[in-house]
Amino acid sequence: MSSSLIGVLQRHCGVIDPCRPPEELTSLRVMLDQLPDPRRVRGRRYRLGSLLALCLLAVLGGATTLAGIARFATDAPAEVRTRIGLGGLPRATTLGRLLSRIDGDALDDAIGVRLARHAADPVEDDQPLVGLAVDGKTVRGSRNGGQNAVHLLAAVLHESQAVISQRQIAAKSNEIPAFATLLNRLHLHGHVITADAMHTQTDHAEQITARGAHYVLVVKGNPKRLRRRLRRLPRREVPLQHRTRERAHERGEIRRLKVCAVRPDLLFPHAVQAIEVKRRRTNRTTSKTTIKPIYAVTSLTPEQATASQLAELIRGHWQVEALHHVRDVTFAEDASRVRTGTAPRAVATFRNLAIGLIRQAGWANIATATNHYRSRTDHALQLLDLES
Repeated sequence: MSSSLIGVLQRHCGVIDPCRPPEELTSLRVMLDQLPDPRRVRGRRYRLGSLLALCLLAVLGGATTLAGIARFATDAPAEVRTRIGLGGLPRATTLGRLLSRIDGDALDDAIGVRLARHAADPVEDDQPLVGLAVDGKTVRGSRNGGQNAVHLLAAVLHESQAVISQRQIAAKSNEIPAFATLLNRLHLHGHVITADAMHTQTDHAEQITARGAHYVLVVKGNPKRLRRRLRRLPRREVPLQHRTRERAHERGEIRRLKVCAVRPDLLFPHAVQAIEVKRRRTNRTTSKTTIKPIYAVTSLTPEQATASQLAELIRGHWQVEALHHVRDVTFAEDASRVRTGTAPRAVATFRNLAIGLIRQAGWANIATATNHYRSRTDHALQLLDLES
């Protein structure tokens, strides 16, 4: 992407909508200042919102560690610190103690509201369906001694890779109990929830449809009876309805999709169509070809979504994997040694916000964008809306 300042400024000007109500123009730093402060009142030297704003600026500029965030504060001009309401230079230990005790749910909710606000206007009845992927990621570098690594479940918009909700999985649990909590605070009308086979649960389907949303859920070995029913459907009698061909990463891939209506006794709530995607991959180096069928069920009727739209929703779900790749490669998340308390989750949330806003600003390359914002803190302040 071009680094022209004209293009960058045009993207930044689109971030703030002058037609929004005044209450929606509250700066992000003010929103962060209103979060529950875990610090004792006595001895506080810095405002909560200013410290968190510093962390966001540093992560947007590519900082991957607490020491990197503190180093960013040292290198940043005094004017930048003044503009976010930070009078001095906090140490890495100060930031570490704060982030290790911050309320992770409150921080995620504040960041999620900000990303959802900039991602799109509210969904209307005549607008296209909006894909929302639910998937989890383990922050591998957060493993501390005998304690398990932090595992986060996120709801990610297909179009912009914006994480609009996130919850941490409790120790000795899994993603299934956290699914309802993840979606509870979201307005789901007009959205299509996509998820892998772990979330193909009857309770999840009931919750999604009760909230005015739809689902496209992958079916694998669990539940077994449902997969057997899908495999026994007369696929040969169903014509091919969608086909795509791609070449990338030293391989070619052909995806064929068939959709057929199903009876209400399919053993899954509100499922009206069954989907089969046959993925044929050929490694262009070894010439080895693999064929893998993917089965899914959906509550969308043929009138609500065409075969092409269903293929796009299934394909769009993997945008969450692209997000995880960026967090690991560009922001070195799995190599991070931030381990104490809620700090791993908080820093992951900062990465989510940085990536989401960078995508919404129109950047194609995240690494290029972080380099730009590291050297142009005025643009970073405008993008994050952090000024006092």
